[in-house]
Amino acid sequence: MADLTTLQGLRRSPLHDMAAELRGGPVPGERAVRLLEWPYLTMVSLRVEPGSDTARRIEGVLGTGLPERCGDVTGEGAHSVLWLGPDEWLVVSQTAPESLVASLRSATVDGRAQVVDISANRTVIEVSGRAARAVLDKGCPADLHPRAFADNTAITTSLARVPVLLWKIDAHTFRVMPRASLAQYVAAWLLDAALEFASPLPAGQAPAAEGA
Repeated sequence: MADLTTLQGLRRSPLHDMAAELRGGPVPGERAVRLLEWPYLTMVSLRVEPGSDTARRIEGVLGTGLPERCGDVTGEGAHSVLWLGPDEWLVVSQTAPESLVASLRSATVDGRAQVVDISANRTVIEVSGRAARAVLDKGCPADLHPRAFADNTAITTSLARVPVLLWKIDAHTFRVMPRASLAQYVAAWLLDAALEFASPLPAGQAPAAEGA
């Protein structure tokens, strides 16, 4: 059997081969758009009856309530919880998957729930900067205007025809979560879509207002 430490050392993120391109980015100077992969985040698929005793025990482990409405995101400390359906959530965490899954499963003893580690299923591409929304608007059919897409909201949508979870952190920061197998395509599309913003603004010209 292979040594576990050796296997962990061989682990590569879905965008490992594009690290230099993402780090350099297409935008010089002020870099109106920045792309960054958040690799190896723990992701746990969670299904449980809302309001049940089991759900309350799970909330105790996470230190936060489970979101109750479409698009809602709750969080405390290292854990964030994204609403996916009436009885389905995605936990995104910076803690080790083994310990989090074990704690969640312990909370479901004698209850009806499903806890599955899906950390290898997706990666996270952060798109940030004053033109981040404009880049995403090129390939996302959802209305990303602040009046329709509030801060700290996550939705299931598509980007460049690829199904993704899209999580808006704030007005200038979005996290795109594609399947790992499609991550390089999505990252390449984002790099290309950001090229429009590569030229620095003329001296004295202010960027367009975000809500315009």
